[in-house]
Amino acid sequence: MVQCALLVLVAVAAVGSIHVTAGAAEATPPAVALPAAAREFLEAHNGARAAVGVEPMKWSEQVASISSKYVRLQRDKMGCQFANLTAGKFGANQLWARGTLVTPRMVVDHWVKEKPFYNHTDNSCAPNHKCGVYTQVVWRSSLQLGCAQATCVQDQASLTICFYDPPGNYVGEKPY
Repeated sequence: MVQCALLVLVAVAAVGSIHVTAGAAEATPPAVALPAAAREFLEAHNGARAAVGVEPMKWSEQVASISSKYVRLQRDKMGCQFANLTAGKFGANQLWARGTLVTPRMVVDHWVKEKPFYNHTDNSCAPNHKCGVYTQVVWRSSLQLGCAQATCVQDQASLTICFYDPPGNYVGEKPY
């Protein structure tokens, strides 16, 4: 049996505060604190989006939970192989990488390395290159993000899956 570890990235609710105004107590909704890895995924995505003038995404606990289920399935049943994500309701990016210390920023930076090959003017990708993971990162209408990583100890590898809601990468449409 393959021994693996799983990093699950979901939002955690922080304790709310109470403000006293004119003698009455008003409760404010609890703030949402993100785990460091979720924050890193989000900041890396939003940095790439800001570079092309696209509004930032928000972290979705629901989308992260679904990505966590997929990455666990791939780890537990498929030997950490790539998932077939073509039929899902979300846009998706994934990365399989050697080494167990693959940070969220490293993952997103790898996807963003496609940027120099993408030509926004004619919405094309340079010959012999792929641009789809980059264009999903910066897809204007994708507003929510959820990611998860699994580490397969035996293979000394990791699998990362990020889901985007709503999905992007529609043929013939520009990402931004």
